[in-house]
Amino acid sequence: MESVIRIIVFILATLFLIRFSWRSLQNPGTHGFYRFFVFEGILLLLLINQPHWFDNPFSLFPFLSWCFLSVSVCFIVQSLWMLTQKGGHAERQDMPENHAFENTVNVVEDGLYSYIRHPMYSSLLFLAWGTYLKNISFLTSVLVIGVTFFLFIAARVEEGENIRFFGESYRQYMQRSKMFIPGLF
Repeated sequence: MESVIRIIVFILATLFLIRFSWRSLQNPGTHGFYRFFVFEGILLLLLINQPHWFDNPFSLFPFLSWCFLSVSVCFIVQSLWMLTQKGGHAERQDMPENHAFENTVNVVEDGLYSYIRHPMYSSLLFLAWGTYLKNISFLTSVLVIGVTFFLFIAARVEEGENIRFFGESYRQYMQRSKMFIPGLF
């Protein structure tokens, strides 16, 4: 019965993600196209590892998992706050696939954005690896590597989009910041 519920949740969540990503899925040249596969991989990780969510909470991997998941929440909250406060907003005719929150008119360089270019993707990266550490298996290892790969591709594609929109200011920002993890990568 539990596996049937997980299958139903997977189908319903996938339908939601398809709806959310519909415009991007029609244009494989956009960052949203690759982000869809990140969302799907994380959904699968969550559903596969859900039965193990609270196993051995004080052993090393589950403890690291909770740390990664906490960082994920902090990153998404802080990055959304900075985008709404500093990003500005305008409709972008050149990127009809974007959602409103993605259509910033300023390069945001405050808060987490002063250290990393993609804190929302970092949040997804920490969410994926935090979920993975709940129960490591061959299948979840393949999934987390796939999610990491698609996050990297989505970020690279988005950087190209940002260079086209923001120009030299974004290139300079790229030289001053890391991609996902402050001070590392």
